[in-house]
Amino acid sequence: MITIEESRARAEVIVNACAGSIKDADPTQELKHHFATHGVEASIHLARRSADVGDMARRAVQANPDTVVAGGGDGTMNAVASAVLGTGVPLGVLPLGTLNHFAKDLGVPLEIEAAVADVCRGRVVSVDVGRVNGRLFLNSSSLGLYPRFVKGREVLRGHFGWSKWPAFAWAAVAVLRRSPFLRIRLRVEDEEITRRTPLVFVGNNAYELEGFNLGARSCLDAGYLSLYIINRTDRMALFALAARALFRRLRQAQDFDSFCVQRVEVTSRHKHMMVAIDGEVRELETPLVYHVEKCALPVIVPANI
Repeated sequence: MITIEESRARAEVIVNACAGSIKDADPTQELKHHFATHGVEASIHLARRSADVGDMARRAVQANPDTVVAGGGDGTMNAVASAVLGTGVPLGVLPLGTLNHFAKDLGVPLEIEAAVADVCRGRVVSVDVGRVNGRLFLNSSSLGLYPRFVKGREVLRGHFGWSKWPAFAWAAVAVLRRSPFLRIRLRVEDEEITRRTPLVFVGNNAYELEGFNLGARSCLDAGYLSLYIINRTDRMALFALAARALFRRLRQAQDFDSFCVQRVEVTSRHKHMMVAIDGEVRELETPLVYHVEKCALPVIVPANI
């Protein structure tokens, strides 16, 4: 990782009020206090809708701050990172979401006061970003089952007010009952692969796919994408696959194929495909072109990492 030494006296902080760990209370004054403790003047911008985060972040960059800070979950991190990428302004991370994958992989503490201290006192490193059809992802993108799960979850939450995890579980059962499998063709470097698969997963760097660290990464600057193609094509086998993953008993050649790539192209007979990008679902035009941008995003991490 590339270390960049610089002082941070002014921070523009974008907080997603819809983030998983924010309840009814307005965190503005608490955050101002924590930043002021470290001599940093923080302008707090509270986004009442997730859709407003990107616009707020773009306006924040125009204020020429020392850092732009994203407060929320992985979708919030994505929106703010998309605004700051290429500006030279480092991204600060306040993990206020439900899963906080990006923050955990960076080593950012999940307790808010400690996270603010690291934004103010930490060091700046450069990490990779992935792109699919030009859209940035910090963590991962996937096709097949997962975007359908997420889409179904959001319908249940929007129409019936269900909480996130019960809605996700119900949506997963409903999707699996319909056995939705993709028929796709992938160009991986110079190799062409044709598959019928329930899931294609593209990660920014390598992911842990087994055990209780499932979904974690130990490196964010290796300059490649990890591509995983699930081989199982029936519902019971998918449930068995999930159980084996939990207990570290995956069989790579039988359960999935994996590749380390810098570019992959996905084509389908459909003109558009549903794509999950850092947990948010978009419908993108095919072909889907994935690539990695090595060490493109400056981000603040704890000084001892």
